[in-house]
Amino acid sequence: MEDSIGVPRQFTGQLLDAAVRYAEERHWDVLPGSWLEPAASGAPRCSCGSAGCAAPGAHPVRPDWAGRGSGTAPAVRRMWLKQPQSSVLLPTGRTFDAIDVSEDAGCLALARMERMGLPLGPVLGAPGRRLLFFVLPGAGAKVPELLRGLGWPPESLDLAVLGEGSWVVAPPTRTAPGGCAQWVRPPSQANRWLPEAQELLSPLAYACGRETAAARAR
Repeated sequence: MEDSIGVPRQFTGQLLDAAVRYAEERHWDVLPGSWLEPAASGAPRCSCGSAGCAAPGAHPVRPDWAGRGSGTAPAVRRMWLKQPQSSVLLPTGRTFDAIDVSEDAGCLALARMERMGLPLGPVLGAPGRRLLFFVLPGAGAKVPELLRGLGWPPESLDLAVLGEGSWVVAPPTRTAPGGCAQWVRPPSQANRWLPEAQELLSPLAYACGRETAAARAR
């Protein structure tokens, strides 16, 4: 069975279930975002209607979005029952920030962190082949100076912090061009307590530095 715009009802149910679970189990604020709609050309388009949308199916739909998320399961259910196709967005800067690096650098850093036995929170595979490492909020103000202390000019690295005023796209949201957000390390009881940014920054900066050097050498 499909709903009125051709989205399988089973999938819209998965979106609702995931949104409720993030609120209930992690106490994360959850926000409904835009979604993908079928188009005559065959390529899905963003529900916002913009032909040049920079994040099809993966952005807030209202300018006052920052005040509209909720971390309570009943409120989340009401939001998705009104618009079941909505993408699942998690505002950052509240219960977590996210350190955003390329997928290649993130995978290299993740393998190194695991060998070192570093504490890790959830790690998200995001649109655009990015990896997002969840850390305690407040990282954005600390990371540039921490990077300088490690000998890395912040502007030289493909590394950013998503904090207050931003968001991440959470699974099982589908994005365009094809694919979906995926957990590389899913939220679990074992990673409920998030690390400070500085605990992860050295291997992340090293991996991003290697990627930058390789790009310059090509």
